[in-house]
Amino acid sequence: MIQEVLSEPNWTKMMQPEDLRGLTPLIWSHVNPYGTFRLDLDERLSIEGVA
Repeated sequence: MIQEVLSEPNWTKMMQPEDLRGLTPLIWSHVNPYGTFRLDLDERLSIEGVA
């Protein structure tokens, strides 16, 4: 969708530098560079068998 809007000259002319900077979070908002860790603090981890 972003490509379609930016390919139209009328929209591209209206875009300011601030608008273009605002597009970057939209492109990468689904990426979590740190991963997802689900912790259940009510459950103990068994560390006896790990070595």
